Amino acid sequence: MLFFSIFMKLHHIIPIALAVCSSAFASGWQPDTLFPDYETRTVDQGTDYDGAVRSTIIRKLAQCPGSRRGVLYIHGYNDYFLQDDMGRRFADSCYNFYAVDLRRYGRSLRPGDPRFDIRDMREYFPDIDSAIIDMKRHGIDSIVLMGHSTGGLTTSLYMNEHPDTAIRALVLNSPFLDWNQSKVQEKVLIPAMQCIGRWWPRLTAMPGKSAAYAPTGSTRTEDDTWTIDNDWKPVEWPAINAGWIRAVDSAHDAVQNHSDIRVPILLMHSDRTYRNGDSASLRDSSDTVLDVDDISHYGRRLGPDVTEATVKGGTHDLVRSASGIREATYRTIFSWLDRKINDNKPTINQGWRMRFNYP
Repeated sequence: MLFFSIFMKLHHIIPIALAVCSSAFASGWQPDTLFPDYETRTVDQGTDYDGAVRSTIIRKLAQCPGSRRGVLYIHGYNDYFLQDDMGRRFADSCYNFYAVDLRRYGRSLRPGDPRFDIRDMREYFPDIDSAIIDMKRHGIDSIVLMGHSTGGLTTSLYMNEHPDTAIRALVLNSPFLDWNQSKVQEKVLIPAMQCIGRWWPRLTAMPGKSAAYAPTGSTRTEDDTWTIDNDWKPVEWPAINAGWIRAVDSAHDAVQNHSDIRVPILLMHSDRTYRNGDSASLRDSSDTVLDVDDISHYGRRLGPDVTEATVKGGTHDLVRSASGIREATYRTIFSWLDRKINDNKPTINQGWRMRFNYP
């Protein structure tokens, strides 16, 4: 009798639950293996010179009825989407949050894949397009595109050459807009690899090396722990071939000399670059990967409406800085979005002359 009573109370709910589960399964959305409160979907992207490729869309939908706003995040080199706190903050602020693990990165890796291999940065455009199509299907028609490091280069190139009218703003977190190498490397070796990469793209240009920003297991920033999957973000990154050098260098030329992005841009970076000879104590409060002066110089030339935010004490990935710096970064992002896209005011101005410094 007890079982029958429970069944009678729940019988009208069961078909709804089954329908929801069936719909999720049919659409390909599954709970994420890293963050159970996120969903993922794999997208077949066909084949290229190395074989079959795929991308992975990760999302966390806002629990705000009728929200048509969204954020699409693109990760950097030797990386994948791991900043789950960032997605939750956007979702809690009524932005449907999406991210992509690009082809041959993170969740999108297949056994035997040559990690990160690319011949042209535009090859990532279909991975971005797939996520935008999914967002539009969900009714999201006001999108903020966000890129970190190499993802910042990719998203800048995308917005310059392949803009989507649903994208209302571009947020750049320490974008990789220029090489951070010695003068000899930048003036001699990289141009040589650019030429060689056209004909012999698989030729090794740089050996594998230790990634200072891909530690083993987890890293701790004050009261926070970031879990790192070293199968997806290896400490010893693979050798870099001439084809990859050519792809990045060509993208640099495009965004440095031919950029005219017509949406508001938030350009964020640390206030200092960590250099050889600096005190080890500065590593956790500096950009250890890129030259922040280069980010500033080329970032301000991306379009007519660039707001530059210099975050004092920030690391290369600003949203993984110490907690106080991270909070300042999020305040900058959300206040800028409120000014630029949430009040429907005109966006073309001299915003690039503005600079913000946070203690």
